Amino acid sequence: MFVKSTMKPKHETIYVETTTSLEETLEKLTENNIDGVPVLKGDEYIGTVTYNRIYKAFFESGKEKDDFLKNTAAGDIAARQDLFIDEDEVFENTLLLVKDSPIVPVLNENKKFIGILTRADVLDQFQSAFGMRKSGVRIAFASSEAEGRIAKLAKIAKQFHENIISLVTFDESGRNVRRIVMKIEKNENIDRFVSKLEQNGFKILDIKED
Repeated sequence: MFVKSTMKPKHETIYVETTTSLEETLEKLTENNIDGVPVLKGDEYIGTVTYNRIYKAFFESGKEKDDFLKNTAAGDIAARQDLFIDEDEVFENTLLLVKDSPIVPVLNENKKFIGILTRADVLDQFQSAFGMRKSGVRIAFASSEAEGRIAKLAKIAKQFHENIISLVTFDESGRNVRRIVMKIEKNENIDRFVSKLEQNGFKILDIKED
C-alpha cells in the first residue's frame, strides 16, 4: 500500500497560507479540533504550525498575546519543513513520522503539496491491518523461515475453509524464525485447524478470541 492511496487530498485538508495570522490559525485549530496545520505558499509546503509551536513562539516573542496573535503570520513561525513524505512512498514508513508530528504533509514528485496523513489516519490503517475492527479468533504462532511457509499456511486455511481477517508476520532477527499473527472468523473448525497447523510445524504461541 502506498501513501497516495490513503492520504487526505489537499481539497479535504485544513491548511493555512504563509500570510494567515496566528489568530486565524489558532481559530482553525480549535474549530476543527486538530493539533496542527500545514502552512502553504500556493502549492509549496513551507512547514507546519501546531498548538505547541504557537505557544513556544509566543513565549519567546516577549509580546502581548493579542499583538502577537494578530500581527504574526503562520509563515513566520512554521517549522518542520523537512518533515514530509513522498506520495509514492510505502505506507509503513509513515509510522515513525507521526511519532513526532500530528500530521505528515504529502508531496508529489515536483515537491508540490498534495495532501496530508494525520496520526489518526495512520493508526486507523494499522488497526485495519491487524483486523481490529472485526471480531474473530487471533492465533499467534512461530514458524521457521523455510521457503513456502506462508503458502503452506494459506493451503491449510483453505482446506478448513477459514476466512482470514488479517495476517501479519514479524521477523525474529538472527533466529531464522518468523512470528505470525493470523486472525480468522470464529467457526467450529478451530480446534482441528490449530491441530493441523501444529502437525505442519507451526508452533502455537497464543490463541485469543476478540
